[in-house]
Amino acid sequence: MTKFRNLLASTAALSLAAGVALAQAAPVPAQAEPAAPVKTIVLVHGGFVDGSGWEGVYKILKKDGYAVSIVQNPTTSLADDVAVTRRTIAATSGPVILVGHSYGGVVVSEAGADPKVKGLVYVAAFAPDQGESVSSLIANPVPGAPVPPILPPQDGYLFLDKAKFAASFAADVGPEQAAFMADSQVPRGVAALAGAVTEPAWKAKPSWYLVAADDRMIPPPAQRAMAKRAGSTVVEAAGSHAVYVSKPAVVAALIEQAAKAASEAK
Repeated sequence: MTKFRNLLASTAALSLAAGVALAQAAPVPAQAEPAAPVKTIVLVHGGFVDGSGWEGVYKILKKDGYAVSIVQNPTTSLADDVAVTRRTIAATSGPVILVGHSYGGVVVSEAGADPKVKGLVYVAAFAPDQGESVSSLIANPVPGAPVPPILPPQDGYLFLDKAKFAASFAADVGPEQAAFMADSQVPRGVAALAGAVTEPAWKAKPSWYLVAADDRMIPPPAQRAMAKRAGSTVVEAAGSHAVYVSKPAVVAALIEQAAKAASEAK
């Protein structure tokens, strides 16, 4: 009987020791790492202008602690503009929110496939689907929509009529600044209008869209339709096509909203 008790005691001790050893050897479940904060913004301008129009938005974002890069697209062809944007993204550190205005929306839809890009922001921009281009999106305008004052091409490039630039593009920008924008237009390649998106990044990544309610270049109903199709989080503000110039605080707030949401995503 004593031997039996000793055997039970020995067995219990062995079981306890084995349990302790297994517990010590068992891997500790990995804790889910929080998403890296998104503190880098890349801004992409549209046609007829350059990146200087982002200055107001840039200053706000910088003041709020973001690293900001501004792409200077040649707007010669979609391929060229996407290449420039990808080089800018590659030169940044950490995850990125990619922002496009107007034709810049086509560029970010294509370049946004980059794995560093965690979200897209469209500002009064084209948000094309697969196979779509600016040319295809404007082929059937909304009845009664204003017609952008695009002059006939010159050597493969387009300009807006300077006399009509302010009313169509920058109606809520100060007269002197609007005149400067008209006089400093960047030639827009006809080829850029025909550049079609292969696989829009908004299908795989979250997006945000600022609708400019007074836009006379891209009709607001068209903006709303593209935003809905992309499943974007939508904010609407009174503003012309140059809303990124006239309302930098509104635009910067949406970009920061996107950055914070991307930072919190698992």
